[in-house]
Amino acid sequence: MNKDQVSGRVEEAKGKIKEVAGKVTGSKQMQSEGLVDQAAGKVQKTYGDAKEDAKDAVQRQRDAT
Repeated sequence: MNKDQVSGRVEEAKGKIKEVAGKVTGSKQMQSEGLVDQAAGKVQKTYGDAKEDAKDAVQRQRDAT
């Protein structure tokens, strides 16, 4: 697991908390910010997943030769 994967998951969690807090308080703006944060976290996590997959593929190739 790399830092982008971890940061992305943290950002998703923060976004979910913001979204729920917005629902509880009736703040549409906070809800929207939470959804944006969640989306940004998913993008960062996906980027981290891709980096990890690429690193694993290179390692498997090195191990095969």
